[in-house]
Amino acid sequence: MTTKSDLIEEAIQEANRNFENTFRSGIPEAMASVYTEDAQLLPTGAEAIVGSDAIAEFWAGVMNLGIKQAKLETLEVDPQGATAIEVGCYTFYADNERLLDRGKYVVIWKLIKGEWKLHRDIWTTSLGPQG
Repeated sequence: MTTKSDLIEEAIQEANRNFENTFRSGIPEAMASVYTEDAQLLPTGAEAIVGSDAIAEFWAGVMNLGIKQAKLETLEVDPQGATAIEVGCYTFYADNERLLDRGKYVVIWKLIKGEWKLHRDIWTTSLGPQG
């Protein structure tokens, strides 16, 4: 029997596939569209990045570093009504599927007009200084 929690987890995983496909498109403004209007990115080694323009600029910088593909793996989802908390792992690849970074993340999702959007996005690399 499928529960509401199962349906939310499936929706989050589908939203992650959308994130991956949007990243692969290479369009930073499209990346900003998968986030809420008042979203915050909390990347390793940087201050908080707030708002659509800043998020698009951040992802443009990431793409300019040669990262061409993002893979997300959900480990757990804790649904809280129109909010869900996800814990997962990410991997970033170059063009030739060469590993550039991998790590873990926590995302707070918000259900906005029937669509799950990233609201708070924090991650940290699992690779040491030598990669």
